[in-house]
Amino acid sequence: MKAGIVGLPNVGKSTLFNCLSNAKAQSANFPFCTIEPNIGVVNVPDARLQKLEALVDPERVLPATVEIVDIAGLVKGASKGEGLGNQFLGNIRETDAILHVLRCFNDDNIIHVDGSVDPIRDKETIDMELQLKDLETVDKKLDKVKRAAKTGNKEAQKEEAVLLKLKTGLEAGTSVRAIELFKDDREEFVKPLQFITDKPVMYVCNVDEDAAATGNEYVDRVKAAVAQEDAEVVVLAVGTEADITELETYEERQMFLEDLGLEEPGSAKLIRGAYKLLNLETYFTAGVKEVRAWTIPVGATAPQAAGVIHTDFEKGFIRAEVIAYNDYVQFGSEAKVKEAGKMRVEGKEYIVKDGDVMHFRFNV
Repeated sequence: MKAGIVGLPNVGKSTLFNCLSNAKAQSANFPFCTIEPNIGVVNVPDARLQKLEALVDPERVLPATVEIVDIAGLVKGASKGEGLGNQFLGNIRETDAILHVLRCFNDDNIIHVDGSVDPIRDKETIDMELQLKDLETVDKKLDKVKRAAKTGNKEAQKEEAVLLKLKTGLEAGTSVRAIELFKDDREEFVKPLQFITDKPVMYVCNVDEDAAATGNEYVDRVKAAVAQEDAEVVVLAVGTEADITELETYEERQMFLEDLGLEEPGSAKLIRGAYKLLNLETYFTAGVKEVRAWTIPVGATAPQAAGVIHTDFEKGFIRAEVIAYNDYVQFGSEAKVKEAGKMRVEGKEYIVKDGDVMHFRFNV
């Protein structure tokens, strides 16, 4: 599962990506390794993992991860191939969620491609290019579906009606994610087409150091503009975050954060937000060999969660022994949880809860 960083040129995308890439300098809990020039695998900060580590004292600790993709800057006309448009749109189509970076700071030394700072205009520029590309996808699909619909094919007629609704919405400047459709229609006709504007989005307001803790007028305007989108807004002083990662010691970094009025780096909030945006959650395994966070989609069953460890675990699933995270912390060990009667045995229908500490029984 990948989240793609998008935005106009010079809004702070690459600085943000590089800041995340240096996160290992911030704390041992935030390592990052680049697996391609523009793709990074970033650990998801999770205080629960540290708590379990303290209780279990394992040989190693492995956090959950999320992939972040740095995508080329967009310019007007990208949907028609201007600039790096085709590369940009091809890369973003392959991601599962969008981190849309908006410039929310003034600095005469950093040129803005449109000559002035206006995050709402910038947002609309990118939205329009993505919507135009999705409109192209709708039109191509409609050409095929209309022919089948004319023959009286009921399913094709149903799909045609959905596509026409999408076309109307996109032409009016509405992203696919915000167009009202029946859930079944969305699953059957919309999801397979992988519309760019159907992907969940988080707006990253890149501010200067003074606005890191409280935001500014630009941020307020962004929040008002996206209020109807069901999108998260994160405030991040990207340049300052990059400076923090350059500091030598954890103590120095904490002092810097305190001076800014922050409890933790904004990048940590962003990574957790991206994880949530991708509709992911975490369960844990905890033993003396390792304490590990495993990534699953929200709503995964116990066998599906077991399959993340190994496909054999899912195929031969018998049962799961489950401890709620809060119970594990309260009683301090697996043995004490058992003594208190707080360990549960769950079967194939069990929906895993975020934070469950699990042990699987299987037979292949």
